[in-house]
Amino acid sequence: MSRNFDDLLKRVNNCKKKKLAVAVAQDEPVLEAVKAAKEKGIADAVLVGDLEKIKEIANKINMDINEFEVVDEKNVNKAALEAIRLVSSGKADMVMKGLVDTATFLRSVLNKEVGLRTGKLMSHVSVFEIEGIDRLILLTDAAFNTYPDLKAKIQILNNSVAVAQSCGIDMPKVAPVCAVEVVNPDMPATVDAALLSKMNDRGQIKGCIVDGPLALDNALSEEAAEHKGIKGKVAGKADILLLPNIEAANVMYKTLTYTSKSRNGGLLVGTSAPVILTSRADSIETKVHSIALAALVAEAKN
Repeated sequence: MSRNFDDLLKRVNNCKKKKLAVAVAQDEPVLEAVKAAKEKGIADAVLVGDLEKIKEIANKINMDINEFEVVDEKNVNKAALEAIRLVSSGKADMVMKGLVDTATFLRSVLNKEVGLRTGKLMSHVSVFEIEGIDRLILLTDAAFNTYPDLKAKIQILNNSVAVAQSCGIDMPKVAPVCAVEVVNPDMPATVDAALLSKMNDRGQIKGCIVDGPLALDNALSEEAAEHKGIKGKVAGKADILLLPNIEAANVMYKTLTYTSKSRNGGLLVGTSAPVILTSRADSIETKVHSIALAALVAEAKN
């Protein structure tokens, strides 16, 4: 079981090295992350984009461009689509967004001919290592689905469980997080949480333990759960925090990122191959961790 990113990186190094396709690769922070990922033995890369601009950035960051395969494509739309095609054709294991807007990139991901559609709901999963917590915490969905209904939450939950298992957490504990830990018909998220728990009890949701609703303190802290008399296998021990909507999840993601001593990475799943959709504000370390997570998910798919 991986308890931090050092554990995850060791786990990656025990896998067959993966190949990353970078869409519109002429982006300095992305190329720095790709360079670091290669140096750490996480992944090789195919750089799809404007060759001259890629060379210019590579010289600036002391990156040996001869160590990478480069596909020269100056048109942004075509470059994004080519990176996706490399993955869907099996020539790369995962794809990363470079200097291209998210809408254009996702149109390529969803392209009917060469895209990575599976028929499943796509969702974003973040993985956090937080000082003071003795395990990795997965957070979903802070970036993609806005106000998921029960049906969507089931798929978001299943997507996050797959990522957790890729990280070595064989039977992750899932907390559907709400403002309170009791079912209140006036708070729909608590009703959804109770239904998810019952579905898990009946075997409709597999590969994990679900218990909720749980307030955040009762999900993360055994002391808080004990103080409130909340028992169960998830209380105080949650591995996955399933947030009720994008606003709650995004605020929590950014709060952890900017106010805690933490490290994180994230990716888009529910696709036929992992999709790395980092923000330009994300650190190089976060981008490298995201590549590592994608490599683990790709390994599990294989």
